[in-house]
Amino acid sequence: MKAQDLKNSILQLAIQGKLVEQREEEGTAKELLEKIAAEKKQLIQEGKIKKQKALPAIKEDEIPFDIPDSWEWVRLGELCNYGKCNSIPATKIPKEAWLLDLEDIEKDTGRILNKKRMKDVKSSSSKHIFNTGNVLYSKLRPYLNKVVIADEDGYSTSEILPLDFGMNIFDRYAQIVLMSPYFINYTVKCSYGVKMPRLGTTDGQLAVFPLPPLEEQKRIVAKIEELMPYVEKYDVAYSEVVELNKKFPEDMQKSILQYAIQGKLVEQRKEDGRAEELYQQIQEENQKLIEEGTIKKTKALPEITEDEIPFDIPENWKWVRLGDLCNYGQCNSIPAKSIPKDAWLLDLEDIEKDSGRVLNKKRMHDVKSTSSKHVFNAGDVLYSKLRPYLNKVVIADEDGYSTSEILPLDFGTSVYNRYAQIVMMSPYFINYTVKCSYGVKMPRLGTTDGQLAVFPLSPLKEQKRIVDKVSELIPYAKQLANKIDLPTQRAF
Repeated sequence: MKAQDLKNSILQLAIQGKLVEQREEEGTAKELLEKIAAEKKQLIQEGKIKKQKALPAIKEDEIPFDIPDSWEWVRLGELCNYGKCNSIPATKIPKEAWLLDLEDIEKDTGRILNKKRMKDVKSSSSKHIFNTGNVLYSKLRPYLNKVVIADEDGYSTSEILPLDFGMNIFDRYAQIVLMSPYFINYTVKCSYGVKMPRLGTTDGQLAVFPLPPLEEQKRIVAKIEELMPYVEKYDVAYSEVVELNKKFPEDMQKSILQYAIQGKLVEQRKEDGRAEELYQQIQEENQKLIEEGTIKKTKALPEITEDEIPFDIPENWKWVRLGDLCNYGQCNSIPAKSIPKDAWLLDLEDIEKDSGRVLNKKRMHDVKSTSSKHVFNAGDVLYSKLRPYLNKVVIADEDGYSTSEILPLDFGTSVYNRYAQIVMMSPYFINYTVKCSYGVKMPRLGTTDGQLAVFPLSPLKEQKRIVDKVSELIPYAKQLANKIDLPTQRAF
C-alpha cells in the first residue's frame, strides 16, 4: 500500500465516523443543523445574506455509505456558499495582496507551495475574494485534489472557490471531506469537459456531506493530525523499499555476472586444463594466421602490471589483454552503396540496454544511410563503444553491417563468444570503460583503452559451463521482479 492509499483510507474512515468514538454529551448533527438554520434565518432578517432556493431532499440512493446515528447527511450547498463568490477586477487588488493560482497548491496535501503577491505577477483577469479561514477548493481537474485553508485574506483565480462554512463547521473537517476518496470520486463522476474537466456549480451544491457534531469534527481533525506524521514516516520507508525492489533484480543480475567472471559461479575442474595453455594456443593460432596473411601482425601489448588486477581469479585462470584475444579496433568497413539491400543493418538504437538483446532488425532497404559501415560476421561480439555505461553488447546471429560506433569483435574458437559477452557486460568492465571514456555529451571508449583492458580468461570448457549457469540463473532475477510487481530488463 502506498502512503497516499494509507492516507486515503484514514480520511475515508474519518468521514464514515470510524476514526473516533461518538460521545453522547456532544449532541447530534441534527441539533447542529437546527442551530445553523436559526443563525441563517437571523442573518437573512438582518439583510446580511440572501435567502436561497431550497435544495432537494436527499434520496436514499444518493447515500454513499453508512454514518453514525448522531450524524446527518446534508447538501454541501446548505452548509456553505458554494458557487456564490465575490469577484474583483485585477486593477483594484492591492499590490501586497496574496494572489493564489492553481499551480501554487500541492496535489493531495492541502499545502501551499508558493505565496505570490499581486506585485509579483502580471494578471488582468478578475479574481475571487477570499477571507482567512475559507476553504479554497479547486473545481478544475478535481481529481488533482487541491484544497487548502486560507491563513490570510487574499484573491484567487476564478477556478478556485472560496467556501465559507461559518462557525458551526470546522474548516479543517470540511477540508477533510472535500479531499476524501468519496468526494473525489463524486467530483470525477460529475465533472464535465475533456481536456480541462471541472465540477459544475449545481453538482457541487448537491453533493452530500457527512456531518458530525462540531466537537466530534474537531476530534476527528485532531486524530488525523496525530496520524499524519506516521503516514509521512511510512511514505519514506515505503519509497525506500520500492527503490530497493526496483534495484534488487538488476543488482542480482549484476552480481551473477560479477561472480561469473571471478570464477565463483561454477567449480574449477582439473580436467579442463589451464587458461595459460589456452592462451598459448590462441597465440599459436594467431601466429599461423599472420603467416598465412589472413590477419596482420600487431604491435605487442604491454605486460599486465600488478596494480591493474581488479580482483582475484582462480589459479587456473589467466589475466589477458582484451586486444590479445580479439581484433579490438581492427574493423573492416564498406561504403553504404556497396551493402546489399537485404543485408542486416544494425544501429545503436536497435540494441536493448543491459540485456544483450536486439530490439529491431532492420534491412538496408528499410533505411536511408550514406555513411560507411563496419562489416561483421555471425558469431561476432558486437560491442557499442559509445556511451559504454548503457551496456549494449550483442552476439551476431547472422552476417551484417553496423554503424561505426559498434565494434565487431572476433574471439575465434578459443574464447566462447557468450563468455566474452558476459565479461564485457559485467560491472567490472562497465566501470573500467566509464573510467576510461572520453567526451562529455557522447562519451566513448578509445581503441587503445579497449585493447588494454584486462580480461579474466578461464579454460574453454569452464567458459561454457559459466555461460550455462548464467543462463540458468538470470531468469530467476526476472521472476523475482515479476513477483514484486516491478519491471526488469530482459536478460540474455
